[in-house]
Amino acid sequence: MKQITKRLKDAEDLREGIEALVREHSINAGTIVSCVGSLSRAHVRMPRAQTHLTWNEALEIVSVTGTVSKTGIHIHISFSDIDGKVFGGHLSKGCIVRNTTEIILLSFEDTVYSREPDRDTGFDELVVK
Repeated sequence: MKQITKRLKDAEDLREGIEALVREHSINAGTIVSCVGSLSRAHVRMPRAQTHLTWNEALEIVSVTGTVSKTGIHIHISFSDIDGKVFGGHLSKGCIVRNTTEIILLSFEDTVYSREPDRDTGFDELVVK
């Protein structure tokens, strides 16, 4: 196993930053260990929906979890607003870092994750090799 840590800066896209980190370190199978920081904009896909919801305000990242690989990522995010209300969904492009966000990934060097079509769900799903 190998840990990879990166700090994203103000105005960077969270999903694009994670995808770049995965490519840069050629991660075949990994997970998000920690992600703390804040957003100025959140853009997430809701469960079993093709629609996205967007928040344009100061938001605190509460949790981020998921699997990552060069062949695709599957990440969920939760964040809170100024009143402490928590929202979340599938991390999409358009989640913009406010000030800073720290990401820690763990890479499993003896495993390969791929995303392949699944007839039951209709989505590309995780396959572990």
